[in-house]
Amino acid sequence: MKLCVLASGSSGNCTFISTGTTRILIDAGLSAKKTAERLAEIGERVEDVDAICVTHEHTDHISGLRVLQKKHEIPVYTNAETRAGIDSNLAGGCFSTGFSFSIGDFSIHPFSVPHDANDPVGFIFSAGDRMVGVATDIGMVTNLVREKLRACEVVVIEANHDEELLHAASRPWSLKQRILGNRGHLSNRASAELIAEVAGEGLTHLFLAHLSADCNHPAHARRLFETVLADAGHDHVQVYLTGADEVSKVLRLE
Repeated sequence: MKLCVLASGSSGNCTFISTGTTRILIDAGLSAKKTAERLAEIGERVEDVDAICVTHEHTDHISGLRVLQKKHEIPVYTNAETRAGIDSNLAGGCFSTGFSFSIGDFSIHPFSVPHDANDPVGFIFSAGDRMVGVATDIGMVTNLVREKLRACEVVVIEANHDEELLHAASRPWSLKQRILGNRGHLSNRASAELIAEVAGEGLTHLFLAHLSADCNHPAHARRLFETVLADAGHDHVQVYLTGADEVSKVLRLE
């Protein structure tokens, strides 16, 4: 299995996951051109992508979707509420939140997350004995989120903001309230405590996603996660950063 976060942040989100024969994008928040360029950086071709799985309809997760489908005929998989918020005529499949479906080698389980979108989801991707969880844009930690991430070997998790930096930022109070609300975004601390709670010996790799450009510091976020995980006895977990301007580490699970 191969995993790389091609971009993550308020300007665009897109993650690549593959086996030897199945290639999937999770969200398409980059332009089609930029998506192709980022894929080429990791030795992949946009023409070989088998599907795009969409978490929710916000622009930073779908801005390249229509062009990717029109130009490369990539099928798009969403739930019904997300599809209604994008384009009901998208070619592809419509899954039901809470029920697994398959694309090639992958069994994919979409699960509900709290965010201010129509019916936002996280995903668990399974292939053989490998399980990868992708959960970004989460307003608060729920028991369902805990349950779904607990068995994963790799997790891509939201670490959106440092609460002190967010409070001090020159942003409208209404926006701060949205981010801090139960349908907004997870702070570094809340996310780190979630992972420390659910991590077991099986969790080996963690990608920090959707970091705010002005209300977070990547190095600080990674140190916080490493400290919280170590304090909980999980210092074996490797923590990686993601960003809007470059691809993340390319993770290969043999």
